This record gives sequence, C-alpha cells and structure tokens, in this order.
Amino acid sequence: MPEVILQLQWPDGRSSELYSPSTSILHHLQPGQTLSVAELQTRAMLGLEQASERVRARYGFACTRTNEEWRKLQISAASYSPDQSVMITGQR
Repeated sequence: MPEVILQLQWPDGRSSELYSPSTSILHHLQPGQTLSVAELQTRAMLGLEQASERVRARYGFACTRTNEEWRKLQISAASYSPDQSVMITGQR
C-alpha cells in the first residue's frame, strides 16, 4: 500500500510532517492547500481514519501509526488558535 507523507507549515513557520499509510488521505488533504488549524484537524482525522480502514481491509488489522500521527498533530495544533492558517507545502 503506498504511503504518503505530507509536509505542513504552521502559522509560526515551523514545519512538520503528517504520515499516512495510504494515498486515501489525499482525498482530504492536498499539497498546496492552506487550511485553518481547525479544518486541518477535521480533514486529517477523516483521512487518517480512512487510511487505517484501508489497511484493515487489506491486512486484517488497523494501522496503529495513524493514531500516533493523530496525537502528534493534535499536540502541534494546540499551540495555535483554530482560525490560524496551516499550509500543506508538499508530499513525499
């Protein structure tokens, strides 16, 4: 299953990455998008859940790394107000 790593740039210029075990996250988040922190959280949650379910369908178990990625994103997002902007700067 092809994995995706999205590069994020936070309001203060800090960069981080968001890992997904499946390209299905690209239905929710795309490089070049600028989203509010709140919208990023909502879309990332949906995308990571969908990616984990794709892993479950293929291998018989969910991807636990998506839970770790979600927690990591929540910790980063807590540093900003929900209406501040985050840019998805790239994909690997």
